[in-house]
Amino acid sequence: MLEVGNLACSRGDHRLFSGLCFTLQPGQLLQVQGANGSGKTSLLRTLCGFIQPDEGEILWHGKRVRDLGEDYYAELLYLGHLNAIKDELNALENLQMSAGLAGYTISEKQAVSVLRRMGLQRREHLPVRVLSQGQRRRVALARLLTSDAHLWILDEPLTALDVGAVGLMQELIGEHLSKGGMTIFTTHQPLQVAGVETRQLTLS
Repeated sequence: MLEVGNLACSRGDHRLFSGLCFTLQPGQLLQVQGANGSGKTSLLRTLCGFIQPDEGEILWHGKRVRDLGEDYYAELLYLGHLNAIKDELNALENLQMSAGLAGYTISEKQAVSVLRRMGLQRREHLPVRVLSQGQRRRVALARLLTSDAHLWILDEPLTALDVGAVGLMQELIGEHLSKGGMTIFTTHQPLQVAGVETRQLTLS
């Protein structure tokens, strides 16, 4: 379980939010909402440990994440606005490289299977610089299928995706939640997972 208590975060001299409290249980889906500049991305990055909060605590299974360190980071997967892929590498190489950076390996057969599920068949060996924006986003999102992380933190995961890819993302999140996973996300597009109630957290 993820617990957030009295969290506060600032950007420069501007306080983005304060007194923020929520919990997330296995199988739950949480959408962070708010106007541009309200702190949505800052909140997600704070949960990932990229930004230190001004106040408050983040607990993972009852323990402070700052005390857990790598044990907590191994349990989460963050995908941000940017795809974080290398233009000069192909989709297969990017997926295997991201797995290596996360501390695990996947075979070429596994990587090819994942990329095909993401709709990238016959594009596995193309340099990602020649792919469309939607295809590049699919390469980045393929990491979701290779990770054992229990907590997915997704910042605008639907960016540049067509209707078919949005449907696939909803399916993948549903599968993750059904296995006891948890997901926190932001989006400007509708995202509905069948059989799952989407909880809302609004930053003002």
